[in-house]
Amino acid sequence: MSATNIDGVIDQLQDIIDQCMAQGSRLGYFAALYKRMTMAVRDAIRAGVFDDAARMEALDVTFANRYLDTRTQYLAGELHGQSWLQAYEAATTDRYTILQHLLIGINPHIMIDLGVAAARTCPGAALAGLQQDFNKINGIILGLMPVIDAELDRLSPTTALLDHTIGPLKDKLINRGLDEGRASSWAFASQLAVMDLGQQSIAIGHRDAEALVIAEMLKNDPIAHLIKRRESDDVRENLRVLCQAAATA
Repeated sequence: MSATNIDGVIDQLQDIIDQCMAQGSRLGYFAALYKRMTMAVRDAIRAGVFDDAARMEALDVTFANRYLDTRTQYLAGELHGQSWLQAYEAATTDRYTILQHLLIGINPHIMIDLGVAAARTCPGAALAGLQQDFNKINGIILGLMPVIDAELDRLSPTTALLDHTIGPLKDKLINRGLDEGRASSWAFASQLAVMDLGQQSIAIGHRDAEALVIAEMLKNDPIAHLIKRRESDDVRENLRVLCQAAATA
């Protein structure tokens, strides 16, 4: 069932985390990260960070429901989006690092779902009024990165070593990637906002193909192979670490 408010999104994400914890499923990695980000957006809404709190909650709920719907479709064998299907199938193997699982899940959600959610929350000319609040999301995500980095360091000695040696460069690349991802999502939203649903469906299909290529690059990262060799393989413990801050926030 689709969530109707941001607290409902958080509750559904917690249900997914609980299920994944019980099953030892790597699908919980993305859900844990997503819950943390959603809680941060909720707190920012309540703190008056955004120009239009009601509009931002509507965007967040529409955005999250697209992810929640993919899970329902995947479990029913009805998921057609190739980049999302790729993310779910990646979670069935122990080949990838925790960070790869997170990035492979973030990929279609930012590449496709964020633009779709923005365009459908504020269609047509209304989209322009959303841009300033849309841009503020980057700052919220960046504020979470030090905590997420520390948790990944705890689970992966090689990641910790890399952070110690090239941390500033990595942070710069993350900031650049977030800026480029936000700009790309906004451009996609601007494209969709003036289309009817049929036209949107075609554009989403093209975007899905692009996201699929990016995910293949993420899956074949040569450095990730080195990280994986020393990373924790205990899925339930990994989930506990990733959920700690979100559970106590």
